[in-house]
Amino acid sequence: MILDLNEDHSENVPYSYPEHFLFIEEDRLSQYPGYTALSHWHSDVEFIVILSGEMNYNVNGQTVAMQKGDGVFVNSRQLHYGFSKDRRECQFLCILLHPRLLCCTLSMEQEYVAPILLNPSLDFWPLHADVDWERSILDALLQMRDSLNQPAFPLRIHSLFCQIWQELYNHVPRERHCFARSADQLTAVRDMMEYIQKHYAEKISLDEIAAAGSVCKSKCCSLFRRYLDKTPVNYLISYRLERSIALMATTDRTISEISYEVGFSGASYFSETFRKRFGCSPVKYREKFSRN
Repeated sequence: MILDLNEDHSENVPYSYPEHFLFIEEDRLSQYPGYTALSHWHSDVEFIVILSGEMNYNVNGQTVAMQKGDGVFVNSRQLHYGFSKDRRECQFLCILLHPRLLCCTLSMEQEYVAPILLNPSLDFWPLHADVDWERSILDALLQMRDSLNQPAFPLRIHSLFCQIWQELYNHVPRERHCFARSADQLTAVRDMMEYIQKHYAEKISLDEIAAAGSVCKSKCCSLFRRYLDKTPVNYLISYRLERSIALMATTDRTISEISYEVGFSGASYFSETFRKRFGCSPVKYREKFSRN
């Protein structure tokens, strides 16, 4: 799955209902190459509910292990992605809602919305079915999904969003140091990701990636490992592979042409890297995509 990015390289969320700033969809982890999504961020808050199987979710370098019935709230503007290192299937519900839906007045925004969005220690909050108030959020998310075919469903979803936000406001501590992050470090990581995403088709050095984040090479590597669990080079390769999959799905270019277009030095190296990452050759992957 290829992400559509804005100029600041946040995700341009493909809302299911753009007029209501709502994305709601059931998905499977196997739909993502290598059972791993590419790390990204957006202004919307995100909720995940595991419907079957299991999945790990990385938010700013912290990993949440989730099984059936679990979920997670991801705050606005956090780097995050889901994955399964051993490629186990997971069916999950993903809901993105823009905080502006809650900001009907300036007072509402300042008193009840901003304290959660701007909480420097609230990158995310795991949701467990055995905790009453967290289970009420999980139930509300499932009700959102089930309300889509009902009359005036946007009103129902807005009402449920308000209920969820009230639970978060009432129960989430204002400071949670175990999940604390550095805004400067996140900015540096986003800047380096942006540089890679702009120049992935070119020959990029570690010095250039580090310079984009205004850090030294060792700091660059440590930040990528902390927040993305990858080296800068591995992130670059992952992004090139993601772009190659998009080209295989949407163009008739040859595998050789695609390999050079996304920044690989040759078709053989591209094919070898692709096979190691996804367990099959680019040709087989394209054939599978065409059949599906």
